[in-house]
Amino acid sequence: MNNPLKQRLAAGERLFGCWLTLASPLVAEALACAGFDFLVVDGEHSPADAMDTVALLQAIAAGGSQPIVRLTDNTTWLAKRALDAGSPTLLFPMVASRDEARRAVAAMRYPQHGNDGARGVAGIVRAARFGLADGYLQTANEAACTIVQIESAAGVEAAGEIAAVDGVDALFVGPADLAASLGHLGDSRHPQVQQAVDRVLAAARSSRKAAGIFAGSATEARDYAARGFTVVALAADVVWLLAGARQALAAARG
Repeated sequence: MNNPLKQRLAAGERLFGCWLTLASPLVAEALACAGFDFLVVDGEHSPADAMDTVALLQAIAAGGSQPIVRLTDNTTWLAKRALDAGSPTLLFPMVASRDEARRAVAAMRYPQHGNDGARGVAGIVRAARFGLADGYLQTANEAACTIVQIESAAGVEAAGEIAAVDGVDALFVGPADLAASLGHLGDSRHPQVQQAVDRVLAAARSSRKAAGIFAGSATEARDYAARGFTVVALAADVVWLLAGARQALAAARG
């Protein structure tokens, strides 16, 4: 089993994606067809449940994009369900320490060769083609891609230690929660927030890990890419739906 997204992260490619908040497989497939490198199934702030996640993963694959599932919490059993559903790349929210990063990595791995893997074993899951994928158990650890989300003042302070954890593939900044943590709720462009963003970017680069971030607009996306972020989420499905609809409606009304 291989994971193209993990390989592209390691190669330092610049990737653009989009958040899926509507839990709609049709929307997911359409955005995958639009050419996004990755799509994030949001399990934290969307109504998507376990079965929705499966349908969204199927739709993303049909459209030719790569999936990332953002978990509700940094919890082993949630990671297990998302991995078994067929997403080898997971995004763990609110990681604020080296120990929390290690817990995320352990949740991604089967116990093997003396590692600290904590993933439960089941060979008949969708990820293993329901038991028909030869060698899945032996190759799943290598394909697993762990992205940890830095979205608090504590996470920024520990960013260097988090980035240095073996098995962490990327650090991903959540500007909205980071702004709130720093006392600037609703103002992710505040200079103090942007200084924290740059600290996370520097920590990732120091450990030769990919750095990602959520951008609220194309202008922000270009700015973050120019600063060195290689994984940029370009807002969310509902943002583009509303933007297009309101623009068309305004034009029609004259």
